Amino acid sequence: MKKTYVLDTNVVLHDPLAVYKFEDNTVVLPIFVIEEVDQFKKELSELGQNARQVARILDDLRNQNGRTLDQGVSLEGNGGDLRVAVPADSMPRRGHGPGEMDRAILQMAIKLRDEEPDKPLIFVTMDTNLRIRADALGLRAETYEGGRVSIDELYSGVCTIDVDADVVDRLAKRELVDAGTLDAALYPNAGVVLREHERPRHTALGRYDPKSGMVVPLRVGREGVWRVRPRNLEQYFALDMLLSSDVHLLTLVGKAGTGKTLLAIAAGLQSVVQDGTYGRMLVSRPIFPMGRDVGYLPGTVEEKLNPWMQPIFDNLEYIFSSGRGRMSDHRNYEELVASGVIQIEPLTYIRGRSLPNQFLVVDEAQNLTPHQVKTVITRCGADTKIVLTGDPYQIDNPYVDAASNGLTVVAQRFQGEDIGAHVTMVKGERSELAERATQLL
Repeated sequence: MKKTYVLDTNVVLHDPLAVYKFEDNTVVLPIFVIEEVDQFKKELSELGQNARQVARILDDLRNQNGRTLDQGVSLEGNGGDLRVAVPADSMPRRGHGPGEMDRAILQMAIKLRDEEPDKPLIFVTMDTNLRIRADALGLRAETYEGGRVSIDELYSGVCTIDVDADVVDRLAKRELVDAGTLDAALYPNAGVVLREHERPRHTALGRYDPKSGMVVPLRVGREGVWRVRPRNLEQYFALDMLLSSDVHLLTLVGKAGTGKTLLAIAAGLQSVVQDGTYGRMLVSRPIFPMGRDVGYLPGTVEEKLNPWMQPIFDNLEYIFSSGRGRMSDHRNYEELVASGVIQIEPLTYIRGRSLPNQFLVVDEAQNLTPHQVKTVITRCGADTKIVLTGDPYQIDNPYVDAASNGLTVVAQRFQGEDIGAHVTMVKGERSELAERATQLL
């Protein structure tokens, strides 16, 4: 049976093409949704861009169908139709205060449900509280699933395979193992743990190379890079993929203290300063405060941005302390920054740039929308490697969540690509205190 989907404003602002993603059903936009969208059309942000795109889509549908939107227009390609619902009785509104538009949209959805009680009606919103209110009023409410990735179902990037002892020994001796002989379906660049049937503690680590179809031994040993040593299984795999020139996009997902940023920066220094694989390392992160913002900061652009970029400097300071930086001819990271070998800047200025032959690290990528991540990745030129790091459970951007942020969406979309790789970091290594706090608090 054909269904009716009533969309909330946040759905079309999140995805302007959402009206096309409900198959052959009827999509209804209350007139109040268009009023709310209109409030964002002049913003010079992704929200404003999406608002303008929604208006263009609706205007094109109006012109193409030769019918008014309140009568309903067909959506080419999926057999569905779209209608803008207008209250016939000029539904009373009690001003324009907070929540008034939500109240009007809910009232419209209830009215449409009562007009056709035999036809299923679903109210679609990304606002959790509004879904609760809709449910309390007897409306069937759902979140918008377009582009959402369940964090619990996200591919970990690591596969454990039980094999005979001689297969484990071959990989341990740094010999190649034919992936076709293994009883497992492997994604490109997956981390592989070969484990003996009889002795589970007898293991060897490798990475699936999609070009050769072989499981190859890891190139990173216990010594690590720039004296940053891997301390657990996932860190071994992460370092190997960070140093592989065949992996052009790597996503590192994990809780605080798992070493995502530190490993990425250490591998970047190795690739740029020591190996010369890339011409420069660019480290960037979005600007989102945790908690209440302190307001405008005084000083030059560099001085204003320094508090936001301080976590990057902290990791560089750690690497160059205790002799770690002596692996290069530079005494400290300030010399590398001054010479342009390391560049640290916010993502605000990346639009319009072209970044060839660079090792690009985007920290705190969980705060980016899928569109923003697309903008960043499409800046990458020839021979550039991009590493996205973040924790989907620590999101400061109010417009995304653990399932709709750009980091998890990219990790899921690139899991079958030969140039992509992903590792989910599990164990915290910052300190015993930090790890216990993550578990207990």
